[in-house]
Amino acid sequence: MGTYFSEFEQGQVFTSPGRTVTEADIVNFAGLSWDTNPLHTDETFAAGTPFKRRVAHGMLSVAISTGLGQLLGIFQGTTLALMNISTDFKAPVFPGDTIRLRLEVASLKASSRGGRGTVVFDAQILNERDEAVTGGSWTVLFADRA
Repeated sequence: MGTYFSEFEQGQVFTSPGRTVTEADIVNFAGLSWDTNPLHTDETFAAGTPFKRRVAHGMLSVAISTGLGQLLGIFQGTTLALMNISTDFKAPVFPGDTIRLRLEVASLKASSRGGRGTVVFDAQILNERDEAVTGGSWTVLFADRA
């Protein structure tokens, strides 16, 4: 079972295991999203950009981070709603990079209806060099025992 609202504490940190972004991830995401921008799909084009090579879709990293969040175990059966994700893209993710999710409880607000509350997490996706590739927040409505 996941974590109930009243079990969270401000400042708590949760860090997921890593996951390597593969060539197949990028190709499949391009097909799924229809985002075939040559920065993601054309090595020759990408070589002429400031990155010098193809870059994974920013939204692919965000999508992977939601799965990494599930590995933390805090969301299982206690999440009532994902209310918001805000993301600032800070650095590129390249094929072969390994990313992980870091969530820190930034604020807690009990619902006036009782039995639930909102947790705002400061969210970062980090690469294997501990560089933040994204920053932002997740707002999640959790059930409570009360």
